Amino acid sequence: MHLFVGIILLLVSTLATSAPRGDELYASHCASCHGDTGAGGVGVPLSLPSFLESVDDDFLRKTIRYGRPGRVMPAFRVLSNAQVNAIVSHIRGWSGKPAPDFSGKPVRGDTEHGKQLFASYCAACHGARGEGGKGTGVTFSRKRNLPIIAPALNNVGFLAAASDGMIRHTLHFGRENTPMRSFLVQGLSEQDIDDLVSYIRSFANGEALPDRSAATVTDMTITAESSYSLEETVENLKGAIVSQNFILIRTDTLEHGLATEGEEDSSEVILHFCNFSFLFEALTIDPRIGMFLPCRVTVTERDGKVMVTTINPLYLSHLFNNSELDVFCKEMHGVYSAILEDATL
Repeated sequence: MHLFVGIILLLVSTLATSAPRGDELYASHCASCHGDTGAGGVGVPLSLPSFLESVDDDFLRKTIRYGRPGRVMPAFRVLSNAQVNAIVSHIRGWSGKPAPDFSGKPVRGDTEHGKQLFASYCAACHGARGEGGKGTGVTFSRKRNLPIIAPALNNVGFLAAASDGMIRHTLHFGRENTPMRSFLVQGLSEQDIDDLVSYIRSFANGEALPDRSAATVTDMTITAESSYSLEETVENLKGAIVSQNFILIRTDTLEHGLATEGEEDSSEVILHFCNFSFLFEALTIDPRIGMFLPCRVTVTERDGKVMVTTINPLYLSHLFNNSELDVFCKEMHGVYSAILEDATL
């Protein structure tokens, strides 16, 4: 009997310890954008009371699953249902209230009237076509007194996650401490709100955004073989960098700071350079651009062959899940390619 009880307790203990921990999963997958305590950062503040009081758990689950294609929020398709539920429970734990319960019934309204109301009451923040506010994060890209950026309402991820009942609730009550005010307080009627919900739902009939879950460009780097010596190639790069209206910040050995001074490998050189106007403009779109800007180009010599290498911004663009930033990544790819070509041919 004692052995049987011991086995049962061991099984219970094993199940308990093997269950996914929402706090750990959140720290691994969410905190870098949304903050350790959900206060926000690159991502929206999830612990904002008015946010948690206006979204149900199904919305959170589907947001984690589908993300926001073309925006910043990625889709976490590799997480199990148990892991997603654990993250949702952790987020819900920031609220002292249970999750709201919205009706699953579709809202019926006058879509054309809703379109007119949207232009008057919503477009200033959410965009004329529901494309959402510009930029992301709490640094350069929006005023610090705004805790949340206007989401893209025409986004396939949002439309898949948000029920009509949830959208109606948000329009009814607004979100305290955000620019989103109650539409009833603004003078609209219940029918007006239903018309708005109907128009927002009609965005689902638009053209779907492409799947950004995988890179369309397979080359992680841009590489060119130089017909010059390492020293000549470095000097050529300096001239090419300046010709592209970039400022050369410094030239180091690749091992600078990692090896004993004076013992660095002189056959590996890295050049740091920047166009600060370009950098600042890109940061206003997405602060994560700082992960690969200012720019860097590496020159290495092996067996008499000189190679010039830099990161491929086109490969990185899909990781950011931000279609606005794609423009800068494409432009930066052109700059890198021109510099490498000018320095090596």
